[in-house]
Order: sequence, then C-alpha cells, then structure tokens
Amino acid sequence: MKIEKEELDLIVDQQMEMNNMLKQIGLLESEKSRVLKFYSDLLTESNKTKKGLEEKYGAINIDLSDGSYTPIEKKD
Repeated sequence: MKIEKEELDLIVDQQMEMNNMLKQIGLLESEKSRVLKFYSDLLTESNKTKKGLEEKYGAINIDLSDGSYTPIEKKD
C-alpha cells in the first residue's frame, strides 16, 4: 500500500523546504558568530584605547563631535 502521489509530493516538498531552512539557519548562525567575534575584538581594542587615553589625560569625558574633553571630578 502507498499514499497518493500528491500526498507524497507534498511531504517531499515540505521536507526539502525544512532542510533548506535549516541550511539557512546554519549560515546565519555562522555569520552571527563571525560578527560577534568581530564585535568582541573591537570592544577589546576600544578598551585599550580608552585606557591609553586615561593614562595620558586622566579620567575625562570626551565630546565625540569635536574631541574636546572635560575632567571627571572625583567624589569623596
């Protein structure tokens, strides 16, 4: 006994579509991992830059629009 051809075709099409979606999910996860690694590396580099600036200028707030800065006052 067999199911009808149309039913088999429907099941096969659905299975193929699910497999394609799983491949796309895998590709997206791979891309996500790559972007997260890039972000992590950039964050590390940014923290090094901030530390270098703090060693040079002390604790400051920097205006990113023009590069001016103001010292951060320490609270006792």
